[in-house]
Amino acid sequence: MSSNETPRGPVDSSRIPRYAGPATFARLPRLDEVGTADVAVVGVPFDSGVSYRPGARFGGNAIREASRLLRPYNPAQDASPFALAQVADGGDIAVNPFHIDEAVETIEAAADDLLGTGARLMTLGGDHTIALPLLRSVARKHGPVALLHFDAHLDTWDTYFGAEYTHGTPFRRAVEEGILDTSALSHVGTRGPLYGKQDLTDDEKMGFGIVTSADVYRRGADEIADQLRERIGDRPLYISIDIDCLDPAHAPGTGTPEAGGMTSRELLEILRGLASCRLVSADVVEVAPAYDHAEITSVAASHTAYELTTIMARQIAEEKAAK
Repeated sequence: MSSNETPRGPVDSSRIPRYAGPATFARLPRLDEVGTADVAVVGVPFDSGVSYRPGARFGGNAIREASRLLRPYNPAQDASPFALAQVADGGDIAVNPFHIDEAVETIEAAADDLLGTGARLMTLGGDHTIALPLLRSVARKHGPVALLHFDAHLDTWDTYFGAEYTHGTPFRRAVEEGILDTSALSHVGTRGPLYGKQDLTDDEKMGFGIVTSADVYRRGADEIADQLRERIGDRPLYISIDIDCLDPAHAPGTGTPEAGGMTSRELLEILRGLASCRLVSADVVEVAPAYDHAEITSVAASHTAYELTTIMARQIAEEKAAK
């Protein structure tokens, strides 16, 4: 899309009911219908890296279905994201479910292709293994990036059953590969039992700061967002959100639930407080609809992706206006 073209937005829900037609994210056009996009929403139906309950391979489509109810104006950010930038659904990255190493390579190559068009990525998982190849691709374009990781778990363990690539290891691998800016790494929403205190020691050595779900509860979303903005500064930022950062009351449909998590309201408010950060791409992962009911988890995930997309669309519009 050229800079003077008007973005093509969602299907008009006053003419075609929300429940009718194909379920693209937010009822937006497919990428092949618009040619190029400023933000490409892509699914990665892969969950071969999970350590407990499977099913996140169906997460992307569940989020798309739940996103039918999203509307084009975001009052919390005072923005109409789909009018500010061309956002399109890029479909799914089809990966080998029987070979994790090959799947990681496929995701990385597909992300390279999409980022090479100038798009930013809003990726719908899939399990958290997919964050590593996405970060590799983003770092290839932007250099080592700041990482904001919303999760009940650290995901900086070394191996599971000798496997280096799993949903519990992506950020250790990312640190080892030098694709993260280790002066600006944060976990948000962590809680629950660990294998030992050494888990925290190792995590700190990698450069991560931790904001637990209890910290969010005690200090509030605004103060946490202020702290995170200060740590991130003006670095290029990647946000990775495991939906299990939310309490099981707000996200029952996930593979490794932990009691005592954040509310969906707290997550959304923290994200809105990061609107001034330079968000270059993001993911929302670990939605496992088989364990969901009434679309609670996928609705929360769709709104989370909507806030992230709004942040990127606003920044894209500002950058275009500055040229």
